Amino acid sequence: MEICRQEQFWFAVQVRPRHEFASARMLRSKGFEEFVPVYSAKRQWSDRQKQVDFPLFVGYVFCRFHPVKKLPIINTAGVIRIVGTSQGPAAIADHEIDAIRKVVESGEQVQPHPYIAVGSKVRIEEGPMAGIEGIFIREKKGSEMVISLDLLQRSISLQIKGYMIRPVN
Repeated sequence: MEICRQEQFWFAVQVRPRHEFASARMLRSKGFEEFVPVYSAKRQWSDRQKQVDFPLFVGYVFCRFHPVKKLPIINTAGVIRIVGTSQGPAAIADHEIDAIRKVVESGEQVQPHPYIAVGSKVRIEEGPMAGIEGIFIREKKGSEMVISLDLLQRSISLQIKGYMIRPVN
């Protein structure tokens, strides 16, 4: 019995390091729809510079399939696992994959960025406030960071651009 496209969902498939493109090709050759979002960066060799494509999500390939038919995915060379929970593979909403596609295809400069959870301690990396640490807060009006002065037990908040900050370990 043929499975309808409507019954298929997007999943994140974890693959061995630097096997994203090869695993995606193998999944495609098995008849699966796959997606490896990429970004371009210049790399310097001893004799030249070259624009090279790298996976935006290192170690992952997105693949569309019916969750019951996961054996051919798992048996693909380079595949480690299908990302999920204890209940099984966790589907990714179509609109999330569409958003990633639109961003990648927009022609805008895109690059990976560390995941920053609300409440994480962050450090400003660029600009006149470089080196300042605080707590990351995201609100509908934009990104905010709270800087606290422990001695006085007081805080201030400031608007920031997400690309300016990095998580503090």
